[in-house]
Amino acid sequence: MGLYRSSGVYCTQCEADGFRRITYFLDRPDVMAVYTTRIEADRAEAPVLLGNGNLVETGSVGADRHFAVWHDPHPKPAYLFALVGGRLGKVETRFTTMDGRPVTCAVYVEPGKEPRADYALDAVIRSMAWDETAFGRAYDLDVFNVVAVSDFNMGAMENKGLNIFNDKYVLASPETATDGDYAAIEAIIAHEYFHNWSGNRVTCRDWFQLCLKEGLTVFRDQEFSSDMRSRPVHRIGEVRSLRARQFPEDAGPLRHPVRPRAYAEINNFYTATVYDKGAEIVRMLRTLLGAEAFRAGMDRYYADNDGRAATVEDFLAAFAAVSGRDLSAFARWYERPGTPRLAVTATYDPAAGRYALRFAQSLPGEAGRDGPPLVIPVALGLVGASGPLTEASSPDVRDGVYVLDRAEAEIVFEGVSEEPVPSLLRDFSAPVRLDLPLSDTQSMRLLAQDSDPFNRWQAAQDVSLRLILDPDPGRADAFAAALGRFLDDEALADPAFAALVLALPSEGEAADAVPSDVDPDAIHRARHDLRAHLGTALRSRLERLDAALAPAAGAAYSPDAASAGRRSLRNAALDLVAAGDPEAGAARAAERLAGATNMTDRLAALGTLALIPGETRETALAEFAARYADEPLVLDKWFAIQAQIPEAGTLERITRLQSHPAFTITNPNRVRALIGSFAFGNPTQFTRKDGGGFSRVAETVAVLDSANPQVAARLLTAFGSWRRLEKSRAAKAVEMLNWIKAIPGLSRDSADILARTLGDG
Repeated sequence: MGLYRSSGVYCTQCEADGFRRITYFLDRPDVMAVYTTRIEADRAEAPVLLGNGNLVETGSVGADRHFAVWHDPHPKPAYLFALVGGRLGKVETRFTTMDGRPVTCAVYVEPGKEPRADYALDAVIRSMAWDETAFGRAYDLDVFNVVAVSDFNMGAMENKGLNIFNDKYVLASPETATDGDYAAIEAIIAHEYFHNWSGNRVTCRDWFQLCLKEGLTVFRDQEFSSDMRSRPVHRIGEVRSLRARQFPEDAGPLRHPVRPRAYAEINNFYTATVYDKGAEIVRMLRTLLGAEAFRAGMDRYYADNDGRAATVEDFLAAFAAVSGRDLSAFARWYERPGTPRLAVTATYDPAAGRYALRFAQSLPGEAGRDGPPLVIPVALGLVGASGPLTEASSPDVRDGVYVLDRAEAEIVFEGVSEEPVPSLLRDFSAPVRLDLPLSDTQSMRLLAQDSDPFNRWQAAQDVSLRLILDPDPGRADAFAAALGRFLDDEALADPAFAALVLALPSEGEAADAVPSDVDPDAIHRARHDLRAHLGTALRSRLERLDAALAPAAGAAYSPDAASAGRRSLRNAALDLVAAGDPEAGAARAAERLAGATNMTDRLAALGTLALIPGETRETALAEFAARYADEPLVLDKWFAIQAQIPEAGTLERITRLQSHPAFTITNPNRVRALIGSFAFGNPTQFTRKDGGGFSRVAETVAVLDSANPQVAARLLTAFGSWRRLEKSRAAKAVEMLNWIKAIPGLSRDSADILARTLGDG
């Protein structure tokens, strides 16, 4: 991108190679320099002038212009260069680092929106303090600035001392932001700040090492959010995202190693594989080495590479040096594309009190043959009828972890007094697909008795998924009874966790479990029927929870984790009741919408209503749009909810919405809200048998490609799973992909995605 002007604000985006669009430069990440930047502008047009580093001089240039000089004493690559100029308001505070440096921290926003920046500013301060405690990293400049830009193409950018954000990740108030928005702001503010060390002070030698900064920094922001909120709940959210975004990428034509071997367009490799799978590799490294050795390895990595452009080998060498471990086999995680499959079988000898688990890992390579085995840390335990069997032991399991480093292996537990249910991949200790043949009864034992929160949630997901793919009313009754017992015992003790247990796997996750000939309509019907079944069976319990979780009259909104958890379960209860009784659900949702005092409850009620056709829905949608006509970020939510309605009329609705005065194809947030939500969040309508969904997205790509190729290319990735669809839908997808391919002058971004999706690249 380089330097551009949007909504009256001059700003930059130089990652990966935008600096060459500003001036001549060898803008590879390993070319590092110290920058002094003088910015001049019309004083009325751009009273605020910001750059990297510390402000060292300001002054006038004639009567109407002024200048500012910024100096960054730390060597950095050109992709971290930034400047901003415009009319901006700010909120600011001071932070003193652990080594005594006073830092002025400021968040700049459009004038009038300053009160909505307070939460982001608080997140900056908490991020600085946490990084000192958790990783020993102190900030190294006198100022730290964050700027929110409404049309910023990227989510956020970690430019040294001057982070630039899309304003959806900065602005928040109870009236306009949901609990999820607050959590996202907290996480993304932290992510960009943490780049100050993992990306800026130690950067990448080349773009093939992108995972070195992004995977590591995602891991760091995940740990921060886990400490700020509920660790088990946050971990479940991370894995849900990984499975929804990265697992399908690994299974489709766009799959690639965490460290790619080649690329046609680097912009297309800011992917879930690089970010999220990259973070899982770092997490596995901590599991293998232990927390103490991991921290020592991080300290060594920073000490050895500060001010340098590093590689994955440099990163692993630091941990090998402090631990004495050979990590050469572990490094295969960076090189092997695809998601490993871990098959497990069990045998029990009651007479000997012996229980054996046999593991077999597989990951077909490009030629269809398995490569060398990966190092897979399997956190595990055994669960009996009354809870974990703590007396069982195996010499192969240390600190609750078995390290599988062979293609096949068996481990044996002694002192096993009853036939257990294995609890494997606790806390999702490795990003693999687990093949473990458990019955519904065994899974429900894990839900009731396991000590690992992640695997308790996973057990409920497994039963739900089996019931979606193989519906059975009798088994659904048994599952509802198990959920009822769970709610009675634990819902009010941990509402956020209970809400996750109630949430069924998405239609996309269900489709991901079907190897071929996927029928999105059949999956949708089965999931809808299971929701209705559970909503009916659990109705009395859900209604009691709804009442028990209702906020006290006049209670002030707080985005803290405990309050958010209560809202999450209450809204989940309403949604499930509505699935069982749509008429009653619509009435209750309309009542909730009218009485809501915050955007979380208001949007949840609108989302429930959106799934129930009728006049109540349309009235609610119209009133919502009128109320928030001047709130762009809220209108994005309104567009997104409608784009995901799984009905035949949604395509016509999208046509109307594209003509809505608030829709503009030049705003990336608005395009992602309407067309992106449709393509990625509405499987039945995107993959319509008549091809209308594919056509609508393809037409948007064609219009958008010349103006915003990065967003266009991202939309194209929605076609990535076309080979797994049933044949008639797959043919319609290919037809539209070939139509796009024939467009003259297609951008390099889109052409790259297209070639790989069709198998031409």
